[in-house]
Amino acid sequence: MAQRNFLPRGRRSLWRAPGLLLCLLAGPLAHAASVTVEVRGVADEVRDNVLAFLSFERFRRGGVDLNADTVERLHNRVEREVDAALRPFGYYEPKLIRNELVVDPPNHRANIALELETGERYRFGATTIEQHVVNPKLVRRYVRFREGDYFDLTQVLRTQFALDDAGYFANLEVTPEDPDRQALTVPVKIRADPGRRHRYSIAGGWATDTGIRGTFGYEDRRINSLGHSLSVSVQASQVQKYYVLSRYRIPVGDPAVENVSLNAFVQQQTLADVTAITQSAGVSFTDVTGAWQHVWQLNGVHTVSDNSAPTVVNVNQARSDELLVPEVNLARVPTGYLGEPLFERPFYATIKASHSALGSQADFVQIHLEATRVFNLVPKWHLLMRGEIGTTFVRDFNELPAVYRFFAGGDNSVRGFAYNELSPLEGPECATNSAGQVVLTANGSCQPKPGYYLKTGGKDLLTGTVEVIRELPRNLGVAAFFDYGNALNSFHKPECVPGTMPGTTICPPFIQYSVGIGLRVRLPVMTLGVDIAQPLSTNAGPRLHINFSPKL
Repeated sequence: MAQRNFLPRGRRSLWRAPGLLLCLLAGPLAHAASVTVEVRGVADEVRDNVLAFLSFERFRRGGVDLNADTVERLHNRVEREVDAALRPFGYYEPKLIRNELVVDPPNHRANIALELETGERYRFGATTIEQHVVNPKLVRRYVRFREGDYFDLTQVLRTQFALDDAGYFANLEVTPEDPDRQALTVPVKIRADPGRRHRYSIAGGWATDTGIRGTFGYEDRRINSLGHSLSVSVQASQVQKYYVLSRYRIPVGDPAVENVSLNAFVQQQTLADVTAITQSAGVSFTDVTGAWQHVWQLNGVHTVSDNSAPTVVNVNQARSDELLVPEVNLARVPTGYLGEPLFERPFYATIKASHSALGSQADFVQIHLEATRVFNLVPKWHLLMRGEIGTTFVRDFNELPAVYRFFAGGDNSVRGFAYNELSPLEGPECATNSAGQVVLTANGSCQPKPGYYLKTGGKDLLTGTVEVIRELPRNLGVAAFFDYGNALNSFHKPECVPGTMPGTTICPPFIQYSVGIGLRVRLPVMTLGVDIAQPLSTNAGPRLHINFSPKL
């Protein structure tokens, strides 16, 4: 029997009523790779779901050989598979206009055509809520659909995810009820029990950047019926001696992605040759517009920067600063983001500022941008590209506290160099006597110690990574990478300083480079990386790095 083309008739039907045209071409038979499936007349998300339900599509992707008997068996499934694929989008009454199978035995080919009138699309009906945990008005603000919207099971699932992430409930169910075939609506029921209110967590680990580290956390998930919550986290490591963060969170607007938070922390950290002790308290507002998350902050900060030695620039090793710092963070988030913690941010930007008019002891504006992108080259091969740039506009750089200076080097920066190792040089150091007292010159200034300098951070930053990853069996992968970057005081030229001998200079490379190879272990929510990196811009040996990063 000769092949027939059903496309013109199908196109005419689309003008009569909402419809779907499914065309399959299986030929030559016994060669599944030649099966083509076309779905027309519906939105992209409906088309994708139809393809996901079709046995023909699964056979095609799986490379299973087709013969005449298999084609007929799969054809018998098509109608009910399409019907099941349409229901999640509110099409509960599709009608069987045409369903034809035309086989051409001499040429070992087959044509299949299924044409449906999808019927009227059902809409969301009333939503009933059965819970006694938080205010029902708060629960309704988590719902991702409104009564009267076209029914879409995806929005029901997104509501389930949003309420799950809120942390208020246990045994949560968000389920469509039986459709009302008179009103053409689908009611939805939300039912939940109280979840555990108090949550404790403890964790430990080791990484080359931090050394041994530990974390203890406490969370009160619902202080009141308005959904307020409190969290306290305590972290300690060899680099970050202690970090205690407290956050009181108040859901507002769309509570899945919007909140007001009262924050406070105290921290001691080692930044190359500086120890910084910082206390901060402030308020933040988080919201999401489209594909962008904004975090607006205002923090009062008290920080002490303590150099490991006195220098001609800062004879007093320790200095104290008090600042009022407005800040805004901007991050790119996935479509349909529901406030879940992000392990990967394709783009992230921070703008901070401080001014004496606000009572601050330092005047500066700082911009910091980060971007990461993974390209899938061919099956099992990926290209990761990362870039980072930061700059600070400051009236007097020596007045900029260490916590607002840039450093580079480490597991997630320029591998091959230690954490925060890359920095401009400050100094030289002041000479000291056996009692540790600064030796002064005749005019009362510090006696310099030629060739000895401190790494105290820079006002600018530039880093980047180019990495190729090859997937291996058993959730493993191998990578080869090239890293570059530095923390600087100027993007224009490297800074040279006097050396130990008269007439000599020390000129660190303007940009540092390294190459390396690594092993990747893909875990459920992240990737463990074990890397060996060799610096190219300085005479140093290879360095081991162990780190955690977003899962590819």
